[in-house]
Amino acid sequence: MKGDEGVKEDGAVGTVKTIGIIGAGQLGLMLTEAAHELDARTICLDPDPEAPAFAVSDGRIVARYDDVEALQRLADESDVVTYEFENVPSEALSRIAPKIKQGVQQLYDSQDRLTEKENACKHGLKTPKFAAVDDEASLREAIREIGFPCVLKTRRLGYDGHGQEILRCEGCVERAVKMLDVPCILEEFVKFDFEASVILVADETQIIAFPVGQNIHKDGILDESILPLPAAPEFSERMVEASKNFMRECGYLGILAIEYFVKGDEFYFNEMAPRPHNSGHWTIEGATTSQFREMVHFLLGEPLEEPRLVGPTRMWNVLGRDMERVPKSPAEGEYIHMYGKKEVRPLRKMGHVTTVKR
Repeated sequence: MKGDEGVKEDGAVGTVKTIGIIGAGQLGLMLTEAAHELDARTICLDPDPEAPAFAVSDGRIVARYDDVEALQRLADESDVVTYEFENVPSEALSRIAPKIKQGVQQLYDSQDRLTEKENACKHGLKTPKFAAVDDEASLREAIREIGFPCVLKTRRLGYDGHGQEILRCEGCVERAVKMLDVPCILEEFVKFDFEASVILVADETQIIAFPVGQNIHKDGILDESILPLPAAPEFSERMVEASKNFMRECGYLGILAIEYFVKGDEFYFNEMAPRPHNSGHWTIEGATTSQFREMVHFLLGEPLEEPRLVGPTRMWNVLGRDMERVPKSPAEGEYIHMYGKKEVRPLRKMGHVTTVKR
């Protein structure tokens, strides 16, 4: 139950707070682990009874994300509520919004790629050229304005390369028209040097930023994150400051990850996620504090800690197709995290491995 009195690790008696988490995937798992380290409880809601976080959470609610009664129960049994992924049905959250400490505006903004891009432009971030597309006529008009190559994306529910099509020439248009049964956005294809992400956590008084990492994708899915960024420190500082300004101007609280395309000395907003991010898993061992720990600090109303890089770090995602690559036992400086998912599929995220040189 929320606000229970209990004995903390140091033997002191105090109020043990309960964090409700919408979603019980690997992010919920790692949030729960961080919450336990800070003497807090969690209760997770997920439609999958075998979801990873249920193995460690203090309570579970097996229900659909749009189950209003189940969400209300989660709120009633928690001191504060958060979400571990951005595709939570926004309409279902309206009743429990007061319990969601970081708010829901950033969630709503991130759920529509057009809104996301317009918001980035409005608050000072450079983006690739883009245009709303609703039918074949508007698609062809957008292609005339943006040119080839370009990328057609569904405005909602896309992730890990799903819901998008690269258009390289006129011959690709007919195939792309099949995507137009839902609202879409056409974006300029940026021939970037590399991708990077900035992960921030903000409360009412401060914003902290994790060291910026380079991201390498395969088949639209994050494969590796490498620290430090292969660029001058001044470049990272510019990215972080622009990201902080964006977060302040938008009034966002809690955690925010912003993915950028980097080309020369410019960086272009690609997308954002208002929850812990795959590209930040390295922070568990590679930084002096992790993205999960700082999000829990925020949720508990405790001071945030400014993170520092421990040493050169590499994190790689273990997909179902990569299971044979996972070391049988960790080498020095190597940390293996498996999420406990029972069903192995080729592109399913099964875990991650982090290597830190100290």
